[in-house]
Amino acid sequence: MHSSYTVSGRIIDLHQQAIFEGTVHVSNGRISKLVRERVSSTSYILPGFVDAHVHVESSMLVPSEFARLAVPHGTVATVSDPHEIGNVLGIAGVEYMIENGKKVPFKFYFGAPSCVPATPFETAGAEITATDIETLFQRDEIKYLAEMMNWPGVLHRDPVVMEKIELAKKYGKAVDGHAPGLRGEQAALYASAGITTDHECFTAEEALDKLAVGMKILIREGSAAKNFEALIPLLASHPESIMFCSDDKHPDNLVEGHLNLLVKRALAKGHDLFHVLRAACLNPVEHYKLEVGLLREGDPADFIVVDDLENFAIEATYINGELVAEKGQSRIAFTPSEEINNFNTEPKAPEQFRLPADSASKIRVIEAFDGQLITHQVWAEPKIENGFIQSDVAQDVLKITVVNRYANAEPAVAFIKNVGIQRGAIASSVGHDSHNIIAVGVDDESIARAVNLIISAKGGVAAVDGGQEQLLPLPVAGIMSAAHGYEVAQAYSAIDRMSKQMGSKLASPFMTLSFMALLVIPSLKLSDKGLFNGDDFKFVPVAE
Repeated sequence: MHSSYTVSGRIIDLHQQAIFEGTVHVSNGRISKLVRERVSSTSYILPGFVDAHVHVESSMLVPSEFARLAVPHGTVATVSDPHEIGNVLGIAGVEYMIENGKKVPFKFYFGAPSCVPATPFETAGAEITATDIETLFQRDEIKYLAEMMNWPGVLHRDPVVMEKIELAKKYGKAVDGHAPGLRGEQAALYASAGITTDHECFTAEEALDKLAVGMKILIREGSAAKNFEALIPLLASHPESIMFCSDDKHPDNLVEGHLNLLVKRALAKGHDLFHVLRAACLNPVEHYKLEVGLLREGDPADFIVVDDLENFAIEATYINGELVAEKGQSRIAFTPSEEINNFNTEPKAPEQFRLPADSASKIRVIEAFDGQLITHQVWAEPKIENGFIQSDVAQDVLKITVVNRYANAEPAVAFIKNVGIQRGAIASSVGHDSHNIIAVGVDDESIARAVNLIISAKGGVAAVDGGQEQLLPLPVAGIMSAAHGYEVAQAYSAIDRMSKQMGSKLASPFMTLSFMALLVIPSLKLSDKGLFNGDDFKFVPVAE
């Protein structure tokens, strides 16, 4: 790489809201000057994209491999909440993410996880205390207090919650929110504690309530939760307060695209170019005080070249002056990564997944929704055989289990609707937020086989269908692979395909599965300790 070079084209200046022909002069990783002049290139040069909220772990890739897959799409930086690995390994997991990210030319910025463990109603692998958070805040790579999921604690001004928020203020760090469904006075009370963003809005009305009290709204479009269509109209009226994020992005989806897809969709809807790029590039850099260039003289040379403003094909991506992707191909080299983990449970027998019928006349069922983290509680008539409640494939009421992966314990068992598999079982150790093993299946033998595949690999996603088995091992914390990212994406696509051949109609069955133990999102979820009502924050019986 030459220390000095030039790139010519139509330069998009976000601060002046202008487009002009010219040449970008790069020297030693920075933009030394921008020269207005006639050029032959018709390509556009603009700042790179910043994902304003993502859990890198959800890509099932370590940060160095996430970067390899993201740069061809014009992404130059992420604002990453490492609470997934934090729940498994504590502060050591956060430090692993920071150090792994440094292996590659990409700008990873991390938050200090605020809610590890997420709730006392599940078994996590670690705890991150206020003292740990203060330790993390002293690192330059930690830019914010990561999503404050304990919104009841914020509303009630819980002393432990407030101590963490006050630490963020002391160190001049932003505080990320997570308050699905909060409206009106509750939204105002939540924001008044010092919380500055929210990425959990389902409706424009909810987002408007939060914007009214000074919060910034992150429009989320990931592999599971998709809120772009509901929220994108707000960009026209609140361009200074909107950012784009993916939250959770599975590896197959990351191969297809990243924030570039949201930019293209927003432009296709007729949104102003400068509003769109403000959300994709400028607002996250300013809000989180990131060292990411915005195409000004003296800035780090973080920019992208696109063919035109309709097609928006990314021709090149530069980070700190280095060409990291060109014409859809990543130029970041694969680097080996160490594997750290916290996985300690013995194989399970089919009998451990039985649920005695006793005098059950009806059962609570988790109703899952495609593309949503929320669930509903519905009731069903139990299918009873030999004194035990069974999966009822005809009614699509299937057995779901969560197995403690940190210690030997009896599995928690309940029922779920809308997963839709007709045979076998699927299982995963990607289970937000504590990452215990989650499985759904039509019979106890298949469930046990799928769970035991995960246990034998100390983490992964698995599908079992009669004599056919597939496993994608995830030996880094039980949630990530250190293998080549494109190969992981292919393996994940294959196992995703298999789950759909087994009958699932969900767009992303494993992503939906991973949120069925996420107790902080209503309404009915399953932890390793039992069936949990997220509206009332209490355990409930499966059968009545």
